[in-house]
Amino acid sequence: MSLAHRSDLILGGVRSGKSREALRLAAAMPRSSRGAFLATAQALDGDMEARIARHRAERPAGWATIEEPYDVVAACESLAGRVDVVVLDCVTLWVANLLLRGDEEKTILAAADALADFLAERRFSLVIVSNEVGAGLHPPTEVGLRFGDALGGVNQRIAAAADRVRYMVAGLPMTIKDLPLPEPSRERPPEAP
Repeated sequence: MSLAHRSDLILGGVRSGKSREALRLAAAMPRSSRGAFLATAQALDGDMEARIARHRAERPAGWATIEEPYDVVAACESLAGRVDVVVLDCVTLWVANLLLRGDEEKTILAAADALADFLAERRFSLVIVSNEVGAGLHPPTEVGLRFGDALGGVNQRIAAAADRVRYMVAGLPMTIKDLPLPEPSRERPPEAP
């Protein structure tokens, strides 16, 4: 019997405890010692450098770290077979990176669909972090509107594909969606001739 992998999406506002909850969930998963952290942040200023350093210090010892600001699906593919759990932190910065690179919303949504397809393959457990920006103020700029629209569409696609969705409020997780854990595969791998 093989390990059944699951997917989690953790949403919330800034400083709501999303990353801490993602690491807690990942560490509680079977074979979490075979884990990795997929970071989308880029250290473009001092504040981001400090945030990245803080997040690095909080990661489990022995976990691999992959830094990929644009092609998260390719990064996930590169980890398949090598790890059993990955924390992807975060979708918000991934979408911002793609927009700043000049990607159109339809291209970003296609990338989100590819990530949703990857979730369905269950090649490892994946805990995904993203901000919920739709509950805040209406952005006053055109780029802010584009960002909110793109991130909202991406979050919806990932939430639809994820087994479990949690919303963080003041460090407390609220479960929004919780599908039963998939049955582990009982198939035996084919034997070599």
